[in-house]
Amino acid sequence: MATYQHGVILVGHGGIPKGCPSELITKLKRLEGQRRAAKLPPSAEELELDAKVRQWPRTAETDPYQAGLEQVAARLRAQLNGALFAVAYNEFCAPTLEESVESLIKQGATHITVTTTMFTPGGSHSEVEIPEILDQLRPQYPEVELRYAWPFDLDSVANTLAEQVRRFSEAVSIGKA
Repeated sequence: MATYQHGVILVGHGGIPKGCPSELITKLKRLEGQRRAAKLPPSAEELELDAKVRQWPRTAETDPYQAGLEQVAARLRAQLNGALFAVAYNEFCAPTLEESVESLIKQGATHITVTTTMFTPGGSHSEVEIPEILDQLRPQYPEVELRYAWPFDLDSVANTLAEQVRRFSEAVSIGKA
């Protein structure tokens, strides 16, 4: 009988850490744009620059985005009843989605659900890149079910935002803002 082990990956956008030279980012984005326009795989130079940026040393002060996503991830993980868990980033930060999928599989995951902090329709990362990556990974791991928990229910997103607005509106109305 096959063993079922659930894993969850939270994908964030990724941020550029303070102190990372802007010329690295400029060159990386130029190479990426040229590659996408030509519909080619990444060059060795692009892969090298991408790895350099993703591995740039980070702290909460130099990359507040990563620190914030890690805080959300810790709260999400606590609600997942012991599921294997990983964080991934679309760009600028490690690990990649591919690396996080591989890590969870090595830990024994047989069913992986991927979700993202990018809630709204129309984003290239959430609508195009994440599904493409999962489509590329599925043939490599045919024994693993890879699911993408997207798109979000926009009513639920709106309810969360409305609750946040109410929270702050109530604080103003009682003089706490």
